[in-house]
Amino acid sequence: MKDTYSIGIDFGTESGRAVLVRVRDGKEIASAIYEYSNGVIDSRLPVEEEVPLGTDWALQDPSDYLKTCYEAIPRVLEDSQVNPENIIGLGIDFTSCTMLPVDEEGSPLCWKENFKTNPHAWVKLWKHHAAQPQATKLNEIARERGEDFLQRYGGKISSEWLIPKIWQIAEEAPEIYDAADKFMEAADWVIMQLTGVEKRNISVTGYKAIWSRATGYPDREFFAALDPRMEDLVEDKLSEEIYNLGEKAGNLTPKMAEKLKLPRSVAVAVANVDSFVSVPAVTVSEPGKMVMVMGTSICHMVLDRERHFVEGMTGCIEDGILPGFYGYEAGQSAVGDIFAWFVDNCVPEEYQAEAHNQGISIHELLEKKAARLKPGESGLLALDWWNGNRSILVDADLTGLILGMTLNTSPEEIYRALIEATAFGTKKIISAFENSGVEIEELYACGGLPYKNKMLMQIYADVTGKPIKIAASEQTPALGSAMHGAVAAGKDRGGYPDIFSASENMAGLKEEEYLPAEEASSIYTKLYQEYERLHDYFGRGENDVMKRLKKIKRQYE
Repeated sequence: MKDTYSIGIDFGTESGRAVLVRVRDGKEIASAIYEYSNGVIDSRLPVEEEVPLGTDWALQDPSDYLKTCYEAIPRVLEDSQVNPENIIGLGIDFTSCTMLPVDEEGSPLCWKENFKTNPHAWVKLWKHHAAQPQATKLNEIARERGEDFLQRYGGKISSEWLIPKIWQIAEEAPEIYDAADKFMEAADWVIMQLTGVEKRNISVTGYKAIWSRATGYPDREFFAALDPRMEDLVEDKLSEEIYNLGEKAGNLTPKMAEKLKLPRSVAVAVANVDSFVSVPAVTVSEPGKMVMVMGTSICHMVLDRERHFVEGMTGCIEDGILPGFYGYEAGQSAVGDIFAWFVDNCVPEEYQAEAHNQGISIHELLEKKAARLKPGESGLLALDWWNGNRSILVDADLTGLILGMTLNTSPEEIYRALIEATAFGTKKIISAFENSGVEIEELYACGGLPYKNKMLMQIYADVTGKPIKIAASEQTPALGSAMHGAVAAGKDRGGYPDIFSASENMAGLKEEEYLPAEEASSIYTKLYQEYERLHDYFGRGENDVMKRLKKIKRQYE
């Protein structure tokens, strides 16, 4: 029997990656990356006119998503020399919530001449936090009204999610709100470009748009309480037909098939979230195991047979990650981004020269130096809120902090303290789950960081006190998307009947495993107690100095 293949595309924060995999065993045959030409738009719009952006804005250009398809897919076909007729499925995943307003034809409003200079017409990336005022007001109104949906989201709706972002548009750019025929998740928009049909997926709808299988969206009265203009939001500008993960969204349109050099028979799966497709791609299909997708941020996913209230989780949705389970998600909104910020802004020139002379990256040099330090040796402690706090405080107005610096503090000490802070943030999330009755016995890691920094992974094991297993694939989200593409194609066409079968055959783990070291864990337990004190002091209202400083800063915008 001939081999069949599936393509997965992972749309990340800075780039898109396509992977071609063999369906019978998940072997990665070829991959290609497209670096977004406009990247993350956070200072000014990429237009001729000078259009500056405010604090906490993060936009993207939807053209970059199409260019990812147009450039990456033909490249993997060329590199692999696989017969396109043997490719049966295609799946995609996306950062989320990444949303955009479109017209009645599905064209982004930022493509229109009369709207291209309006920031609200562009894609709002997942880490767009300028809708925090709307999120704060939404949570207050929901609590006053006794809305049950808050329980599903750990007590708070995040500024990263769909409704606060839409409300920001309605308040600050009503002309964009009125012109939008739909507000779409970028993942669903790409599927519509590929297939010609809109298929809103259960993951982004359940976790980011306040929807549940049992009750649907909040009622019209709730939206009217937010803003009278939004009373008919669901009926007028959102999709009410929701599709399950692994379902076939459709086949490629003739135009797309020609552009991508693929047959029209390729089955395109309903879109998914980058973190969620990673769960079956690291072999996890049962409770007790937390999956960490570790990159610019970290997403933490856990499965359970029952629904529990967990403070600050970003959602608990039935069938939202894998069918038959409640899928829990939490996360940290900056991890790798913090380390990148430090390297870009705080490392002296002599360190750069030393790294160059050794033929290694500055990150590798800092890891090498920081690995010589023992836990607590630097006397430093940090809070990991450089991009706000996603879990468990759900507050984008919180900011970073480093405590204990002296005139003798070195760059490697700060670098290690920042890594330790992100590990403490993960431990805080794990504790919230376990204190709420959701069991976590071991950790599974994927994303970019586990393959780049062994010291970081050992610190995470020591801080959390739990073993960490590593995904075999370094392209885990793209592999997970390819797996869903194989499920969309179905068993009769050489795919799989369900995602569990696909995971059993296509996913794998590395032999290496990080185990907590007793002595280091003992010291980190003491440091974590201090982290918790700082976490609650600055994060739970006892001292709102971070927010007051931000308020002063905004006066100069």
